[in-house]
Order: sequence, then structure tokens, then C-alpha cells
Amino acid sequence: MTEPRDILNVLQAWRDAGWIRSVDLALARFIHGQRAGVDEALLLAAALASHQLGRGHVCLDLPAALADPGSVLSLPPQDRAGTTAEADIPAPATVLGGLDLAGWQRALDDPAVVGDGPGSTPLVRVGHRLYLRRYWQYEQQVIDGLTDRLRDPATPSPAPLRPRIDALFAETAGAGGTDWQRIACALAARGRLAVITGGPGTGKTTTVLKLLVLLQATAHAQGEPAPRMGLAAPTGKAAARLDESIRGRLEALPLAEVSDDPGVIQAGIPSRVQTLHRLLGLTAGGGRPRYHPDRPLPLDVLVVDEASMVDLRMMAALLAALPASARLVLLGDRDQLASVEAGAVLGELCARAEAGHYNDATCQWLALATGEALPAEQLDPRGEPLDQAVVMLRDSHRFAGDSDVGRLARAINDGRADALDGVAGGEGGIDTRYPETPDTAALREPVVAGYRTYLEQAAAAPPTAAERDRWAGRVLAEHRRFQVLAAVRHGPWGVLGLNEQIEAWLMRAGLIPAGSVWYPGRPVMMTRNDYALGLMNGDVGVTLSVDGRPRVAFPPAAGGATVRWVSPLRLGSAETVYAMTVHKSQGSEFDAVALVLPPGDSPLLTRELLYTGVTRARQRVTLVLPGGRRGFDAAVRRRIRRATGLSAGLWRE
Repeated sequence: MTEPRDILNVLQAWRDAGWIRSVDLALARFIHGQRAGVDEALLLAAALASHQLGRGHVCLDLPAALADPGSVLSLPPQDRAGTTAEADIPAPATVLGGLDLAGWQRALDDPAVVGDGPGSTPLVRVGHRLYLRRYWQYEQQVIDGLTDRLRDPATPSPAPLRPRIDALFAETAGAGGTDWQRIACALAARGRLAVITGGPGTGKTTTVLKLLVLLQATAHAQGEPAPRMGLAAPTGKAAARLDESIRGRLEALPLAEVSDDPGVIQAGIPSRVQTLHRLLGLTAGGGRPRYHPDRPLPLDVLVVDEASMVDLRMMAALLAALPASARLVLLGDRDQLASVEAGAVLGELCARAEAGHYNDATCQWLALATGEALPAEQLDPRGEPLDQAVVMLRDSHRFAGDSDVGRLARAINDGRADALDGVAGGEGGIDTRYPETPDTAALREPVVAGYRTYLEQAAAAPPTAAERDRWAGRVLAEHRRFQVLAAVRHGPWGVLGLNEQIEAWLMRAGLIPAGSVWYPGRPVMMTRNDYALGLMNGDVGVTLSVDGRPRVAFPPAAGGATVRWVSPLRLGSAETVYAMTVHKSQGSEFDAVALVLPPGDSPLLTRELLYTGVTRARQRVTLVLPGGRRGFDAAVRRRIRRATGLSAGLWRE
């Protein structure tokens, strides 16, 4: 397979070049030390299976690795075809070139190292997929936890639901077309698992709020105990945004028309949204969470927003901690970027959402509960159990039908090569710019203009102590109107380079002072959870001067009402964030964004990344394309494909 080179030496060279991680090499060395005479192809597979976790994959797909060897390593873009910049490092194509699938699988037929299910071997092989045992276990826990929730023989009667659903959705009655929000609310009340997906502005939060009211009102009318409800999100930013949305919409609902005691119904709706870490009692040091199978969460209903950001390990922990009788509702946009950690749980659950696949029993129940008749193309007599729990919301209220931002988002999602045609003129909501270097007016002008107002407010004379929170709140709100997003972290067009460049522009424009680190207006993002401060990875604050000393103002925590003031001396894990990665922007909304792509094509540029970046904006997107349209058009055609066995376990056709 490797000619004269020992495979451990090859892996060492790959690690030194940054193509695999130290932990990947360590696993291969561990197996080699524990198992005399182990096959080199098995050591290679072990290192690659480990490496896939760092790239978001749950397992190593053996045929995919053989078909495209460069895709399984963290190679520089120019080297992914199989060539290498360093002539003395064996290329992946060379190392894998001597293997075929049958031979590789025979090499993995070592029961002391590779199992096919429960046991203690470090690796597990299922068909053509090779897992680290821990992640095989996570996947099995998620499959078992979800399928158990679909085995619920006690389908509730639709009769008590119908009048309350009619009252909650009275404003859309007779509007024509299928009311998918109404259908989603009813389906979520039908079983112990519901998955509601949809793009920005399709009404996911409104739908789930009406669901919570429906469940509370129905229980109250039937003399049952009020269901204990929880709201959660993967990040502090997403939790705060959901909290704001819930509080702003609850009072507008017709509570008096769904219950004879609206005060009781309102009191039963959670007043606080937690991060999943806080909900489960996870700590920075790891270890067993506070809530687990032997100490389940005290909940009857749990709603998780921004579920596309939930990785496989977190979903396994969540399902293990949630009581078997509790109702789980997952909300998210299946087309957004998947979680940073391994897995693409929401995407897998929503793989068939667009076509519906609703069976006869579901259609009949929905007709009685909602009065809605599903479109014929959504029906499938052979629809599977999971299909009956998944709903896709299809009508966006954020983007008008002729909105340039909405049209571009839809074109990207459809994979259209002409996605920019017709919307990229600069007069509407999409402005395209093609700078040759980062330090050009084509990039500088929209960035300085976007940040000017909040920086001027931050530099203004601080008000009296009684007015400080309101002043900070205004600065934070203005700061959230515009954001630079980058596709990558490193390089002149990445987050690190752009933040330096933007600071230089703002100094030259007189908007920030030179020679100061914690100057008024400096935006910072937390880069890891700080439980002592109550700040989570991704939380963003703005530095302000208070009594002549710098203080960083963070938005109120989910469920809170006051700005959080923190001394910079306590922020050991914060960095300047004029520019943030598209991944970090998930769960956020801005009036306008500048989306910066690196020049040329890159495997990091995908349809999901473009869609996520574009849909962070409500009104306007400035696309910064230093390499011209080639990289953008290639990204529209490239989809994220994560290696996982979740679909195989959930869809049993």
C-alpha cells in the first residue's frame, strides 16, 4: 500500500504538514502499540476515521475516501486533487492508491480492534462506514431516542384541538393555499417528536409559540396538570434572540379565545430561554451532565431552536436527559450550515421534508384537527413514521416576493449557476464588489459606513449612571444593524486579516483612537464559554467608557432585562469582531451584511455557507468577491455532504 514507507511515518508526515491532527496520529500509534502485527491499512483507516470528526463527519466513508483521497485530509485547496506542495510527503492518492474497497474491508476484519456493534473495540464498522466507538454510540443513542418517540400509539383526539387551532390561526383563515404553520402546530401536538424546518421569516417561532399556548389551553380545559415547558437553543446568542421573539409575540395572541383563564395560560409559557449547556448542566470540565437518564429533566415539553447547530453528541445527551414521555420539538433551517462539531442531525431529519410523504392516517387526522387538505404531491401511502413528524414551512414573511435578498437566497438554495444574475446591480438589496486587495475603497467604503453610527454613539459623552443601561442598549442595537461576515478565518480575506484591516480604516476615519486596546466602540466576541461570567461562546459585546474606565456591555441574557457590564480584565477569551465567520453568525440577524469570500475556489465555499451568510441580512447584502464570480458560482454548486449513518438508521425503506 505504502511502498517502503511505514504507515506511521506517513501519518507523522501528514501531521507535521497539518493535514491531520495530533490526536489522529495518536490513535493509530495506540492501536499499533496494543496490537502486534496490525495491518497498515487498518492503522490508516483509524487515523482517517478520527480525522473526519474534526471535519464534521461522524465516520469514515470508505468508498468515498477511495474515490476522492484528497477529500479526507485537511489539505490546502490547491493540493486536493492529490498533488502535494512538499515533494517528500506522500500524497493521499498515492497512499490509498494501492487499496480497493474489498481489500480495505478485509484489513478491517480484526475483531480485537474493529467491532460490528456493542463491545469495547476502539473502532466499529457498519457496512462501508468506520466509526470511533464513542461516535457510533452517540449515533445509536440518537437513532434509538428518536425512533422511540415515534412509537406512540396514543394519538390524541383532534376534536379538542380544532377550535383552539382555529382561534390561534384566525388571521390566516381563508387566505388561500396551504397554511403550513397551522399544519405544523397540529402535527407537533400529535406526537412526542416534531421537527419544524423553514427558512428565515417562515414563522417557526410564531408557530411554536402557538403550539405552547395550544398545549397549555388543552390541558387546562381537560383538567390536567399544566405541562412543564422548556425553551432552549445551542448558543447564548440564539437563546437571547428566541427569548426576545417569544416575549414580543405572546401578548398579541388571542389567549382569551382559547381559554377561559388566559392568565393561567400565559403563566405556563416559559419566561426564560436557556442554552443547551445550561439546560443539561454541562460544565467546562466535561464529565456527566447534571441531567441524564437517571436524573431526567423535569419537563413535559422541550422546544429547541436553531437545531441545525446541534451536533450529534449534544443531541445524544439531550435525548438521554429528556423523559421518554416528554414532547420534543426541534426548530431550524435545514439549509443552513450544519453544526461545527460532528454531525448534521437536523439536515438528516429533514432529508424528505420538501416532499412531505404524509400517509392516509396523518392526512385524515390533520383534516379533522385543522380543516386543511394537504396537497396531493405531499401524500404518500407508504410514508414512514418520521415523515409524519416533520413539517416544512414554505412562505417567508421576512423577504417580500420581489426582495433581492430573498430571490438570491432562493436561487442559491436551488443551486442555480445564475444565482447572481438579475439581483447584483447595487441599486437593490444586493451590491457586488470585486476588490483586488483587502485595502481598497470597494471594501472600505461600505464597512466604514456600516459601522460609523454605532461608533459615534459609543464615543459620545457617557450619560449619567441612571441612563447608562439605556445608552448601552442603544449602542448595542445600532451595532447589530451591520456586520462583516467572512467565509474563512485565516488569510487577508479571513476574519483575522479583516479585523486588522477594518481597525486601520476606522482609525484613519477618526472613528476609533490609535494606541488603545480597549477603546470605546471595540466589539468583542467570546471564544469559549465562561460560566462564572454567564457568557457563552459567540456572545458579542461592545466596549464603552464608564467613569473613565473601559467596560464591555453585553446584551441582556435570555430572560434578563438589563445590560451585563464586564471588566475587560475578566475577559480572557474575547477577540475583536468587526468581522466574524459565517458559522459564528448563525442565530443572528442584521439589517445589512458584507459577505467576504476568499479569491478563487475553495472546498470551504459551499451552498450552505452562502445561504447562511446571505440570510443573516434582512434588507441588504454587499457581496465582496475578490476572485470574481468563479468562486461564488462554484460554491452555489457545491453542497456539504457529511458522512453519517443517521439516515440509514432512521429511514428504513
